[in-house]
Amino acid sequence: MWACHAVSGLPVAMVPGYCPHPMTPAEHRQHRIGLLLVAGAALAWSTSGLFVRNISADLMTLLFWRGIFSGTAVFALFLYMERGRSLAIIRSLRWPALAVALLSAAGMITGIGALKNTTVADAMVIYATVPFVTAALAYLVIGERPSRSTLIGSTVALLGVAVMLWGAEMGGSLFGQFLAVLMTFSMAGFTTIMRLYRNVPMLPAMAFSAWICSFACFWFADPLSISQQDLLLCIAFGIVQNAAGLALYTFGSKRVPAAEATLLAALEVPVTPLWVFVFLGEVPALQTLLGGGIVLAALFMHILSEFRRKP
Repeated sequence: MWACHAVSGLPVAMVPGYCPHPMTPAEHRQHRIGLLLVAGAALAWSTSGLFVRNISADLMTLLFWRGIFSGTAVFALFLYMERGRSLAIIRSLRWPALAVALLSAAGMITGIGALKNTTVADAMVIYATVPFVTAALAYLVIGERPSRSTLIGSTVALLGVAVMLWGAEMGGSLFGQFLAVLMTFSMAGFTTIMRLYRNVPMLPAMAFSAWICSFACFWFADPLSISQQDLLLCIAFGIVQNAAGLALYTFGSKRVPAAEATLLAALEVPVTPLWVFVFLGEVPALQTLLGGGIVLAALFMHILSEFRRKP
């Protein structure tokens, strides 16, 4: 495992004579914290099935309100953390923050579009390639090589997703598959940028991305038709699932290599049906249990190996 420093606020790829070096004990501690933060983000995102199953509003209305409340919650966290420096930080933000906001919003929007225009199986298989796409992008942009543990974990997790989808309907529309590919590149892109510019505060960018998603969904939604109960659930959806996930991923992805961050985010895939089973009694198919077990085993083995690694 290699770690890289920024010098005088410059991204690592712009540092003269830049070369990777073994992690110091301090960097090793930060790496462990990053692992837990990104895993926490995936767990937050995995609660989506519970909210979607319990909210009767149409999908676009649901996503409109989720984006409003999640963006507000993330921005409120930013204001609380920075206090008097908030306005100066917002004024100082440049293209990296804008790129993260647009790519994150694009990932949300294309993810929605993929699920509406192709099969869930197609979208999940394409999404499962995110760690590999991120590894290639991070290597090309910042020279960050994924560890052997990350590559092995990504391969096993991809195999687990394939088992989960065994026998599922494949061959959705090319347009939906194209949107799933865009979603994959969007996540790889904003994760790499946050890793590259990890000295730049990215919480405002994540808040803006949620609001951009709401703006895109507004034209297909009926916001005023939502019931009081559904609105309360949308508030919880926005804060518990999306805002918490975005905030934890923002803090965590700065502490771990980009490919490793997207690998750990895959924890969302097998845990989502688990929550639905535990709280709503929906029994998953046998292949979902087997494939999900493979994904979980791959991720936990990776996390364990990284925690046992010596600095």
